[in-house]
Amino acid sequence: MGRDKALLPWKDGTLLSHAVARMRDVVHDVRILAGFAERYAVPGVPSVADVESGLGPLGALRSALEDSAPRPLLLLAVDLPLLPVALLEHLLGSARGFDAVIPHSLSGPEPLAAFYSTACLEPVRRRLATGERRMSCFWGDVSVRHLRPEETGTFGDAERLFANINSPADLARFGS
Repeated sequence: MGRDKALLPWKDGTLLSHAVARMRDVVHDVRILAGFAERYAVPGVPSVADVESGLGPLGALRSALEDSAPRPLLLLAVDLPLLPVALLEHLLGSARGFDAVIPHSLSGPEPLAAFYSTACLEPVRRRLATGERRMSCFWGDVSVRHLRPEETGTFGDAERLFANINSPADLARFGS
């Protein structure tokens, strides 16, 4: 993309402000995972910095789980601006009895728009300690509910729901 995706224009704000607004529609305690450096300022929304640099999204998940404990958390990547609030609500509503709820697009699992309980924290820590970085590496260690494309597709066009903004062309194609 050539620049920070969170600060790209979207609707009346940025991808970040759009993600924060959708999360506020679902949960009352919204936090921004800011990476290793504090780089985002949204009034009334605290930032969570990565505990350790260079661990990617799995390291960010660890930091978020440590920060949220003992509460579970709902993740939403800023570059998934078409994912509807109703699907986020469904993720939370599907969590009873599970440690994680992972929606699936037609392309596969979408772990950056998912529910995680604090039961995931120790398995994530153990996997990071062994050098693993894939978001799915700890799923075998916890109880996971997978929301298949047939289920997530009831919330909108399956091709667009998880549209990821990774390039200027994506922004133009799916943009505001």
